[in-house]
Amino acid sequence: MILSLKEKILKIFIDKHLLKEADLEKALKVQREKGGSLSDILVELGLISRDELMIALSQELGIPPINLSRYKIDPNVIKLIPKKIAKRYQIVPISKMSNTLVVAMVDPLNIFAIDDIKAITGFNISPIITADRDIKEAISQYYEESAYTAIEKIVDDMKDSADINMIEEKSGQDFDGQSQLADMTQDAPVVKITNLILAEAVHYRSSDILIEPMENEVRVRYRVDGVLQDAKRPPKTLHNAIISRLKVMSSLDIAERRLPQDGRFKVRLQGREVDFRISVLPSSRGEKVALRILDKSQATLDLEKLGFDKKSLEEIRKGAMKPHGMILICGPTGCGKTTTLYSILDYVNSPEDNVITVEDPVEYVIDGINQVTARPAIGLTFAGALRSILRQDPDIIMIGEIRDFETVDIAIKAALTGHLVLSTLHTTTAPGSVTRLINMGVEPFLITSSIILIGAQRLVRKICPNCKESYELDAKIAESYGVKTGGKKAVLYRGKGCEVCRKTGYKGRVALIEVLALSPKIKTLILKSAQENEILETARQEGMKTLRENGIALALEGVTTLDEVVRVTVGDQDLEAG
Repeated sequence: MILSLKEKILKIFIDKHLLKEADLEKALKVQREKGGSLSDILVELGLISRDELMIALSQELGIPPINLSRYKIDPNVIKLIPKKIAKRYQIVPISKMSNTLVVAMVDPLNIFAIDDIKAITGFNISPIITADRDIKEAISQYYEESAYTAIEKIVDDMKDSADINMIEEKSGQDFDGQSQLADMTQDAPVVKITNLILAEAVHYRSSDILIEPMENEVRVRYRVDGVLQDAKRPPKTLHNAIISRLKVMSSLDIAERRLPQDGRFKVRLQGREVDFRISVLPSSRGEKVALRILDKSQATLDLEKLGFDKKSLEEIRKGAMKPHGMILICGPTGCGKTTTLYSILDYVNSPEDNVITVEDPVEYVIDGINQVTARPAIGLTFAGALRSILRQDPDIIMIGEIRDFETVDIAIKAALTGHLVLSTLHTTTAPGSVTRLINMGVEPFLITSSIILIGAQRLVRKICPNCKESYELDAKIAESYGVKTGGKKAVLYRGKGCEVCRKTGYKGRVALIEVLALSPKIKTLILKSAQENEILETARQEGMKTLRENGIALALEGVTTLDEVVRVTVGDQDLEAG
């Protein structure tokens, strides 16, 4: 009896003990009842993995699997199969030779797909096998139009018309009034390009957009997971028009190009409202723009979901429930300090408490909390706002940032007179914050009397789950970074890089924190004006985990990489090395 290709492959599954006959019958029954691909059904039922399926199919068909991420496909070949068909059957055309079209498929047993493609293209179809995730990445890469290609297309269309020449003429002029610049900001190509830049940044979950004038082009960069990445660069002729368009959206003065300007605007993107803060800075080659993206849908105002270790989380919870005192969260700009403070506020907020904040500016609006925006330009400083807040009978006060002695002095007095005060400080470590406060002029006895705990925070990038892989690290190298291996090789993880993570190997971020609780021993050291390393050593003896130690724990769990932990904690752990 001659077996069909499908029967041969199914026989291989059983002969190689990849499937039991009873399991195969179960899958075939589901296919008869519900239809669909047998390969998909086998995987969905958990009877076989995608990799095992691909290897078995490859062996029987005599075709090695292809790694699409290492293959560059000709755009003319991609055009042979419509996007709708590629998505429906999860296929990507690879190459064309004479009258044969080579097509990468997850399921080469799908005869209906092969017949359909043959009818649509008129070519003979030669299927090859690839992994499910590779197909999805390739479809996203070749069929989904990115802002990069969209901007390129708009610029090309403009070159074919008079638009680019008209803008070039306008951008070379010195504008005394607003009328011509205002006209430029309404030009359809300029509006489209500006919107595409904003939309792509939100799509990639960027925190910032930088638009910088270069000699012959405009450099656009997105800060994704804390690291800047290049985007499509529009021509220099569009620079003034794009900047002016952003100024119009922010209600700024488009005629003023000599002085810095700050503003904000709100747009609806991908079905949700996103806030943007804009800063315009004059430079030697033109105006540079920095946009901070405040996407409320991405904000995690929940202590449980920030990624803190259990002991640190417990210390923060315990400190937040105290009736008065001060909690400080420190770290460099962009490390998530404000998000942590908001999460603590959300944790302690209740109808019985009067909660007031003073920020510059208010980033997230929370129901039930009175939020004040500091405006130094008109005299409403943090210190001035704080004095007024204390006359409003508050129970809990949040100060966006402690910048000077006047602010910290009022904050400490508020903490000593029955208020719970939350704030941030620009220092790198928790013990280092004590030194910083003393340098600002705060007496040690006031620090020990008012402060409950100090947390130092960083954000590390998470490994992309789509391309995550494990690897072994030599025991000596691992131990030099503080990874305890017991003399054996350490198993760590990294991302290979894929279309989902834009070839970076990372997607998303998680917080690291070290929490210095002011125990009696720590207070004694502060009163003695002890050195930072003495405070750190005592805190570690009492169970405090440093940023590096918490980071290594996450690396061993496969949440982040050792390289990433070292990158964000380098320089902060010199004291602990001893």
